[in-house]
Amino acid sequence: MGRVILQVAVVTFDGFNELDSFIASGLINRARVQGAGVTAYITSPVPVVTSMNGVEVACQRPLDFVTEADVVLLGSGIKTRDVVADDTLLASLPLDPARQLIGSQCSGALVLARLGLLAGQPACTDTITRPWLEEQGVTVLDTPFHAEGPIATAGGCLASVYLAAWTLLHTVGETAAATAIEYAAPVGEKQEIVQRVMSTVGAVEAALR
Repeated sequence: MGRVILQVAVVTFDGFNELDSFIASGLINRARVQGAGVTAYITSPVPVVTSMNGVEVACQRPLDFVTEADVVLLGSGIKTRDVVADDTLLASLPLDPARQLIGSQCSGALVLARLGLLAGQPACTDTITRPWLEEQGVTVLDTPFHAEGPIATAGGCLASVYLAAWTLLHTVGETAAATAIEYAAPVGEKQEIVQRVMSTVGAVEAALR
């Protein structure tokens, strides 16, 4: 029997932010290239999604892939408020924290809130989304990353590195996570960035034990 490959759905809606979807999926798949048993897929309700800057991307998996995925990461974009207003679309996201890791990037936290997955816990998001998330009764933190159990949120486009590190840490381990981040980090700053990312993710987890 072959090795089980863990699957990550990077949920990407029309109007998406390229940084939010591509940094997370790129780092996770860098770990796969380096031998870790995990693969991320751009997952969308339509065959082709167009980013907020007009970049067209063919999705790798349809939205119902979220029911198979071990990890679901909800990206952000300029149309997230349209997403959370669409009951039919939300019904296509039957996420299950009992068996899945679930994370959000920036305005993706609005989707988590609408699905009832942030009840009783604070979250991270970007500065534009913050007041909308607070309207949902969610306490927004002035930090780039927060996780409680199987739910994680990240705020700010480049904070997607924390979401990717959290995903890798909990699927294929600390070494794979650190190695993937080290590969992508700027030359001359690799050790510093790996240490900051891994310590940030680790500190959040340790504080909740």
